[in-house]
Amino acid sequence: MTAAPVLSVDNLSVEFRTRAGIVRALEHVGFDIGRGEMVAIVGESGSGKSVTAYTVMGILDPAGRVSGGTATFGGLDLLTAPEATLRDIRGREMSMIFQNPRVALNPIRRVGDQIADVLLQHGGVTRAEAPKRAVEMLARVRIPDPERRARAYPFELSGGMCQRIMIAIALSCAPRLLIADEPTTGLDVTTQAAIMDLIAELGSAQGMATLLITHDLGMAAEYCDRIVVMHAGHIVEAAPTAELFRHPRHPYTAKLIAATPRPTASLAELAAIPGGLPDLRQAEIPPCRYIARCERRLARCDQALPRVLGDGPDSVVACWNPL
Repeated sequence: MTAAPVLSVDNLSVEFRTRAGIVRALEHVGFDIGRGEMVAIVGESGSGKSVTAYTVMGILDPAGRVSGGTATFGGLDLLTAPEATLRDIRGREMSMIFQNPRVALNPIRRVGDQIADVLLQHGGVTRAEAPKRAVEMLARVRIPDPERRARAYPFELSGGMCQRIMIAIALSCAPRLLIADEPTTGLDVTTQAAIMDLIAELGSAQGMATLLITHDLGMAAEYCDRIVVMHAGHIVEAAPTAELFRHPRHPYTAKLIAATPRPTASLAELAAIPGGLPDLRQAEIPPCRYIARCERRLARCDQALPRVLGDGPDSVVACWNPL
């Protein structure tokens, strides 16, 4: 990446206080996203994907604490910026699509009003202009009969419609950064494709950087320029998409790919990943959190994780015995 990244996360570590002890949810996480680029973070549930997104957005749960690192957006460190500054740029310069639109949307306000709220707060429009701009945004995300839909409540719309409303809210002020956290959860395959096509098209047209949080490696392969693979709070591999699928270097990445359904493969060809994520509440966690599940572990895997260059300049793998 030659130009300055829109978002640069470096050495990010996050922990949560629980009754059972401290949970080290993220350790030394780092990645960049450039203008017009779509980067995916993939991994199992509990790997730290959403925690990373919430930390960047400044909406981490009160039990969470950033214990190290930086997240730089346009020269501003999001982790140390005042809350007033974050409120000003959230919705205007960086936006997020949440996993469950029916939870994220206000059930007792019409959807057009919810889009207008963002435009009034961040879009520099008047109260007279906001309703018209809200309808324009609904049309932009290809909602039929946008004037009528703007007067609807979330419960009157389908899951796919509600997800498009969330996209309209997130994109209403043309942000420089969009974080899409499982934006197609619970939607049928046709609607999933339409929504991802829309995000990709708008990202390309606006030069918007997009961070896609997903379990779906097939989706990441189709839409993303680069993929970051997370396991139990660690980034274990990062590479351009074609390179990652052509030659996965980390054993966990290879297992994830083998467990991903393919159109030409049978169910018998799918391979489950053995074991599960480690308990991050333990006082002593091995430097490599994949070690108990790994068939390639060596004696030296008890040492701190290395950061090894992959097959290209934009590729790294954290493994003492990569493929």
